[in-house]
Amino acid sequence: MSGGIELMNSRMSNSEKVLASAACERLAGRKGVRMLIGGLGMGFTLRAALADLPAEAQVVVAELVPAVVAWARGPMAHIFEGSLEDPRVSVEETDVGQLIGEASGAYDAILLDVDNGPGGLSREENDSLYSVDGLRAAAKALKPGGLLAVWSSGPSNEFAKRLRTTGYQVEEVRAHANRKGKGARHVIWIATRP
Repeated sequence: MSGGIELMNSRMSNSEKVLASAACERLAGRKGVRMLIGGLGMGFTLRAALADLPAEAQVVVAELVPAVVAWARGPMAHIFEGSLEDPRVSVEETDVGQLIGEASGAYDAILLDVDNGPGGLSREENDSLYSVDGLRAAAKALKPGGLLAVWSSGPSNEFAKRLRTTGYQVEEVRAHANRKGKGARHVIWIATRP
């Protein structure tokens, strides 16, 4: 929780898993996949990506809050099921926006599960990830045909339009928060760089 805002929940993790599996499904057959995940959270997206990615893949996880990484390596390590020790994984304690801004054609996929989506709630600085400039920076950081996958707690026609305006081909996926098909329906945008 951040104030009254729920940021993570171990009971409602299905849509975070769908974020990774939907991206990995579209990357099937690519060799040497390099993926950037923005937001470690409780590791559901990371574990789902590792389950689907081949042995030669590389996954960089950017987590802004060092306490979340310490929590994942300490009292919550059982939830992470060894994923942080997977040789394909490196964790950077930094803003995902910084890694995106420094990259050029480096990633096959960028997965963002940051601040409840493009309608950020807890950190105003996160809005830049979802701005026109942020989306252009992500496109620059992706390889041709690369994917930007964005998790959101709810729909946003404005954000979908912004993705299209910045040149992405956009697909919207809806996923229940609970794997039993219950709970809130979250939105995942899969935006492909032409």
